[in-house]
Amino acid sequence: MTSRDRLIAAMADALQRKGLHGVGLNELLSQAASPKGVLYHHFPGGKTELAVAAIDRVVTRLEGSLAALAEQPEPLQALADWLGQAERLLRDSGFERGCPLATVALESTADDDMLRGALAQGFARLRQAVSGLLERLGIAPPRAQALATLVLSAYEGALLQARVAGDGATMTITTGLLLDLLQHERNNKNPESP
Repeated sequence: MTSRDRLIAAMADALQRKGLHGVGLNELLSQAASPKGVLYHHFPGGKTELAVAAIDRVVTRLEGSLAALAEQPEPLQALADWLGQAERLLRDSGFERGCPLATVALESTADDDMLRGALAQGFARLRQAVSGLLERLGIAPPRAQALATLVLSAYEGALLQARVAGDGATMTITTGLLLDLLQHERNNKNPESP
């Protein structure tokens, strides 16, 4: 792994656990086993530029995991598995590791143009990935895009609530209701479906 990759991995980890403002440069550099000069060599914009790269890496990883699951024949099961992975990761971390995008979004201010741009693009990419899966259910693209927005919004909120409560019940309930809604959408589009 290159020093650049180690820095991005350290930042992605920190964003999940502590957020952008909860981690210092020295901690990041120590975790990445990199000197400060390496950080500024790869990321002249410093911590913010590194956070943008980490956000992109996290989104790419999330897209990849959804794409891998989407290879199974049942799109709703693929989505259930994808959402379930997030819940298991949160539980397995003792409710410490939330969504790095949400964590940074909550910390950002109107002056954080670069961060907010990366976050907006990241959420748009995830909505597009989920929308593509919903289109496989036979849901028309405009409706699939709207439902993808609902899925991500509801799930991010449930993840946030579960993290602060230290209890995954909100995630389980939200996932179940989202899947029920999507099954209903599928049945309305394809009444002959089981």
